[in-house]
Amino acid sequence: MKQDRTCTGGGYKLRPDEKLDVRRILEDLENYTPRRKGWTWRKKQPGQQAGPFRYSETSEPLKQSIPLPAAKYFQNIDPQADCVITSEIASGRFEDDLRRMRMAAWHGADHIMVIRTTGQSHIDGLLEGTPEGVGGIPITRKQLRATRKALDLIEEEVGRPINFHSYVSGVAGPEISVLFAEEGVNGAHQDPQYNVLYRNVNMERSFVDAAVAKKIMASCGMLQIDGAHNANATARESWKVMPELLVQHAINTAFSEMVGIDKENIALSSVPPTAPPGPALSYDLPYAVCLRWLFSDYKIRAQQNTRHIESDTREATVTHVLNLLVSRLTHADVQSTITPDEGRNLPWHYNNVAAVETAKQALLGMDGLKDMLEIKKDGPIPAKVRELAERAVLFLEEIKDEGYFNAVAKGFFVDSGQYPERNGDGIVRDPNGGIAAGSIVKRDEDYLAPVCEHFGYNNLPGDISRPCDLIGGCTFCNRDKIVYIDELDPEDNVEKRLEATAQQYGPDSIRPEVEWAQDGIVVLTIFIPDSEAIAESASLEIAAKMGLEQPEIIHKRVIHPSEGTLVELKGIVPFSLKRSELKTPEKPEVLSEDEIRRAISEHPMKVVCGTVGEDEHSVGMREIIDIKHGGIEGFGIKAVYLGTSVPVEKMIDAAIEEDADAILISTIISHADIHRKNMEKLSRLCVEKGVRDRFILVGGGTQVTNDLAVEAGLDAGFGRGTKGIQVASFLVEKRKALWAEGKGRKRVLDEN
Repeated sequence: MKQDRTCTGGGYKLRPDEKLDVRRILEDLENYTPRRKGWTWRKKQPGQQAGPFRYSETSEPLKQSIPLPAAKYFQNIDPQADCVITSEIASGRFEDDLRRMRMAAWHGADHIMVIRTTGQSHIDGLLEGTPEGVGGIPITRKQLRATRKALDLIEEEVGRPINFHSYVSGVAGPEISVLFAEEGVNGAHQDPQYNVLYRNVNMERSFVDAAVAKKIMASCGMLQIDGAHNANATARESWKVMPELLVQHAINTAFSEMVGIDKENIALSSVPPTAPPGPALSYDLPYAVCLRWLFSDYKIRAQQNTRHIESDTREATVTHVLNLLVSRLTHADVQSTITPDEGRNLPWHYNNVAAVETAKQALLGMDGLKDMLEIKKDGPIPAKVRELAERAVLFLEEIKDEGYFNAVAKGFFVDSGQYPERNGDGIVRDPNGGIAAGSIVKRDEDYLAPVCEHFGYNNLPGDISRPCDLIGGCTFCNRDKIVYIDELDPEDNVEKRLEATAQQYGPDSIRPEVEWAQDGIVVLTIFIPDSEAIAESASLEIAAKMGLEQPEIIHKRVIHPSEGTLVELKGIVPFSLKRSELKTPEKPEVLSEDEIRRAISEHPMKVVCGTVGEDEHSVGMREIIDIKHGGIEGFGIKAVYLGTSVPVEKMIDAAIEEDADAILISTIISHADIHRKNMEKLSRLCVEKGVRDRFILVGGGTQVTNDLAVEAGLDAGFGRGTKGIQVASFLVEKRKALWAEGKGRKRVLDEN
C-alpha cells in the first residue's frame, strides 16, 4: 500500500490512517464550490515501465493506492489500465456512499455512479431538501455538494481526477441538468428514448426536455452516456435485439450532436447481449466490433449485462471477465463495473471493490492483447458484423420513412425478435399520451429567457452579449445566486443518522458492516450435506443458534440433489466490541539486513528445511530459503533442503546428523487438521529424542499462525506473505535468547 501524503479542503485533511469524517464534509457546505467541472480522461502512458514489466495500455499511476493481492510478487506494483473504471455505489445513504467512494478510488476507480432503490430517473420533480431515504441516489443539492466535496478531497488523496456521475432523466431532466452543472457533476445518463420506451414519458415532452438538458450538459463539458443498453438489459431474448440497440445509439448520438454536445463527450452505453452458458463470445464480440465500427467517432462505455446475473457471485465474476475480454479487444473508453452481488440486490462495499479489482486485474492481464491477436478477415465475425450493420441500417431507414413517433406507436422496438422479425411484443407508446402529455407550449414571439446556455428561440435585445446580463448574472455566471437548501425533514436526515449512530455505539465501538456504518451485518457460507429444502431450514436454524438476528438466505446452490447444498446467508450480530479492550498482537521487530548478516558472520547458522508429511508443495519453502527470492541464504544462513513429503522423523534425524541449529518445516495441506498434527509431531518427537532444547523449531504454511505453532509446541509459526528476512531475523533473535538460557548450539568461526 502506497501512503505518502495528506490532502486538504476547507481546512480538512484526509489522512490514510484516519477514517473519512462525514461531519467535516458537511461543514460550511453552503459555501462550497466544486474545484472543477467537466469530464476528465485518464492520462495514458503507453510503454510505461512498472517494476519488472513494460505495459502498452496503461495510464498515469496513482500517488496512493492498494495494489492487487498478487502484486507482492512483483515489487508491489499497481499499474492502472488506460480506460476509466466505474464503481457503482448504492448504499442508499450518501454519508455511507462517501466512504465507499474513497475505498473504490484507492483500488483504481475514477468514475463514481450512485444508483439504485427508487432512482432519480423515476422522480418527476426536482427534490430540493428531500431526505436521502426517498431514493438511493444524490438528487438534492446538499447530497450532490457533499459528494463532490468528498470526491475533491479523495481525488487529491489518490492523485487522479474522479468523475462524478448521475442521471438526467424523467420529466425533471432540464432542472436536474441545471443542478448538476452548478454542482460539478461530471457525467450523466441522458437519452430521450429511455423516457419514451421504458417510462412512457410523452414523446414530445421527452425530446424537448432532452434538448434543453443536453444543451446545459454541453456547456460544462459533461460526458453524456446514453441509455440504449436498457434494451439488452430488459429484453426477454436479448441476443436478438442487437440491431435495435444500434438504432437507438444512432438516434441519440445524432440528436446530441445537433443540440451541440462535442463528439468527445458522447458515449454509447453498451452491454453484451449474452452470458454463459450461452456461447457468449460468438455473439458479444461481433456486436462489440460492429458497435465500434459504426460509431468510431464516439466513446464507448462498456457495462456488464445485469439481465443475466443471479445470486452466484462467482458466476457473475466469470461473466464479467469475459465481458472485459471483449472490452480489451474492441477498446472501451469507460469500463463500467457491476457488483457481483447485483443479482442479490445487496450492493455491499467490499463487492464494489471486488468489481473494480476484477476490471483492473483482467485489463492489466490482457495488456497488449490486440498486438498479439487479430480477428480473421474471412472468419465468422466479419460476416456477423456486416449482417448486424445491415439489419440496423434497414431498421433505421424504416424508422426514417415512418417517423420516430409513429414507429414507436407501431411497436417497432421489440422484446424477442431480430429485425425484421416482430412477434407482437413491441413496446407501444401513444405519441399523444404518456406522462406529461400536452405540456409542451410554443414560445411567443417576444419570449425572453435571461439565462445562459438556453436552448431554442430566445428574443434577446441586439446589444446583449450574455442573456443573464439583464438580471445581473445567472447561477452559471454568478454562483452567489444559487440558493442552498438544507434537508427539510426534521427526523430523516444525515445529521440525525450520524447522531443516532454515535449515541448508540460511540467512537470506541467496533461492529462489522457491509452497507451502512456499523450495521452489524455478517455473512455465513455453509455447506449442508442434504437437499435444498433441508439445507435452507438448517442454515437458518444454525444462524439462530449462533445468535444472529434477522437471518436471511441470500444465495443457494445445489451441488448435488442428495449430496449437498451450498448456502450463503446474512444476519446481524447483536453486540459490538470496544476497541480499547481488544488485545492486538504486536508485530515483532525485524532486524535490519546488516544486523542479520553481521550476526551470521560472527556465528554461522545451519538449518534443515523441508515440506513434511505427504505434502508436495515446495514454492513457499523455496521462497523462504532461496537467495534469489530474498531468502535466508542471502544472509549467509546454510540451508539443507530435504525436499517435499519428508517424514517428520527424517527432519529430526537430518538435523542431528547435520548438527543444525534449527528445523524449518512447511505444512500447507490443512484438511483433517494435518498442519497442526505435523507441528505437534515435530515437537513431540524432539522431546522424545531429547533434543528439544537443542533446536529452534519453526513451522510455516498458508494456514499456520504464530499462536497455532506455539500452541503445538514450536518456537514460532509464519503464515501467508512471510518474507525471508522475517524468518532470518527470528532465528538470530531466538538463538540469542537460547544462549542466554544456556541452550542451543553456539558456533564460532574458529570452532574447528
